[in-house]
Amino acid sequence: MSYLLPTLTTKKEVDTIIRDTIDKVLVLRFGRAADTVCLQLDDILAKTAREVSKFATVALVDVDSEDVQVYVKYFDITLIPSTVFFFNAHHMKMDSGTADHTKWVGAFHEKQDFIDVVEAIFRGAMKGKLIVNCPLPPERIPKYQLLYKDV
Repeated sequence: MSYLLPTLTTKKEVDTIIRDTIDKVLVLRFGRAADTVCLQLDDILAKTAREVSKFATVALVDVDSEDVQVYVKYFDITLIPSTVFFFNAHHMKMDSGTADHTKWVGAFHEKQDFIDVVEAIFRGAMKGKLIVNCPLPPERIPKYQLLYKDV
């Protein structure tokens, strides 16, 4: 399904889409096209891209590309897929009850879950917020353990 969404492989492409997406939520999925969980998430993103097109833009970022490693390091993309949200070039954060508010780690369970998250981010961003509460119930939020290196 990743062929249905734009795939960014260079830093310049990522910079341009972040800078040029105005008054819409930008959804960047960091991952690999061959990973099964990424394919599951790509399927959900591709099916909902048209439904959220009035208030969101969806793009994929290939974590194996050497040119985007600066973003992989900056957003600490250690688990894939990881989804990062922007609004008017500002990084949007979401409190989903996990230790990391900067990104969504894992796939969404349903199309409606993704739509609800993007809509909550859009509504919060329109009110000037940089962090929003996750609208999903805790049982539909992927759980993972953070491992800290060199601590």
